[in-house]
Amino acid sequence: MTFARPLGVTLVDDDEDFRAALAERLRLAGLEVGDFASAEAALGALDRDYPGVVVTDLRMPGLDGRGLLTRLQAVDADLPVVMITGHGDIADAVEALRQGAYDFVAKPFDFARLNESLARALEKRGLVLDNRALARAVGEARPETTLLGTSPAIVRLRAVIDQIADADMDVLIEGPTGAGKEVVARALHDGGRRRVHRFVAVNCGALPDGLIETELFGSEPGAFAGALRRRIGLVEQSHRGTLFLDEVESLSPSAQVALLRVIEQREVQPVGADAARTLDLRILAASKVDLAVAVAAGRFRDDLYYRLNVVELRVPPLIERREDIPLLFAHFLARAAKAQGIEPPLLTAAVHERLIRHDWPGNVRELAHYADRAALGLIDVPAPSSAAAPEASGALAARMDRFEKSVLQDALVRHNGSVAAVSGDLRLPRKTLYDKLARHGLSPSRFRLASRA
Repeated sequence: MTFARPLGVTLVDDDEDFRAALAERLRLAGLEVGDFASAEAALGALDRDYPGVVVTDLRMPGLDGRGLLTRLQAVDADLPVVMITGHGDIADAVEALRQGAYDFVAKPFDFARLNESLARALEKRGLVLDNRALARAVGEARPETTLLGTSPAIVRLRAVIDQIADADMDVLIEGPTGAGKEVVARALHDGGRRRVHRFVAVNCGALPDGLIETELFGSEPGAFAGALRRRIGLVEQSHRGTLFLDEVESLSPSAQVALLRVIEQREVQPVGADAARTLDLRILAASKVDLAVAVAAGRFRDDLYYRLNVVELRVPPLIERREDIPLLFAHFLARAAKAQGIEPPLLTAAVHERLIRHDWPGNVRELAHYADRAALGLIDVPAPSSAAAPEASGALAARMDRFEKSVLQDALVRHNGSVAAVSGDLRLPRKTLYDKLARHGLSPSRFRLASRA
């Protein structure tokens, strides 16, 4: 799933000429407009999932604007409704705000004023719909954690796992750090008949030097000084189950030789034992590097590589499955909130921005850690570019102006003063953007100069 910004506007006004003119202006601003001459007609086109906002005249024959607002709140209390009023109806418009209307504009109005209100309302609507979609997706998803998703890459990976989970063939799992290689290994184990026995995960990179054979293969009493009782190695612990060798590329040459015998003969001889013990196990190996390249460079034994690589699975990095990020984040956020005994917080504009723009080099693991911080309110939100942070107090209009100015400043900083880039980023027509910049006293050239300093 992806985050799609809503662009819909349902315009309701019984004045045909005014309605047609305003609808045309809204379409020129890049919005998708449906216009209706009556509130009753508009109600038939709106539902809880409508990707947009409603703009309605306050005074209309039949069902008026406030009546329409009441009916719409029964359909979806989070649907923003903007009222258009005459100067004589300001008191009614204020009452509509108390009733739950998002905003009102008085005739005659500057189109830029309405456009700014709609931009904020559409952003709010987008966050509401995103949070709902995430909640639905988490509820409908398979139980696997980082195998959640609908991207073609993850769908193919799940299909292959389902196909080979019950087979006894060994599997090589390759993918970058944090992509979910152990989750793939556990899915292979849990999906087959070996799931009733142990899944033994071995971090090959963490095996202590000098004790690798003891850790992997075990030892008998008296095998060396201090060996007072039998020690069952990690390989033997996986008998009848699954042995998962993570970071297999980090094994020393001697450990690679020792492991080759286990794979070829399916037997293990503990240190100090008189004979080898036959094992029934499946071996899954994971590497964060391309083992074929490591073989070519002489860092990994080719015979071990070919023994492990009966079937190869590639776990894609998160940047190749960006459409899965919202669902994964929602899953991790819900998990983190449950662990803390709190309700999952709603998606905010700052979090939304990071989810769609960050490249996530740490992959699913980095995303999970970000969700952990978000659940506790510990996320880092970039501060506005101005020297002083905006005050939380003051009239709503003044607070919105301060927020809008900070958003424009941050965008100018990110894009080095490029008006075209900022216009595309904020989805604002250039004329509207220039008007806003002038109103807030922001000069794009100053940000271009700052980027070269």
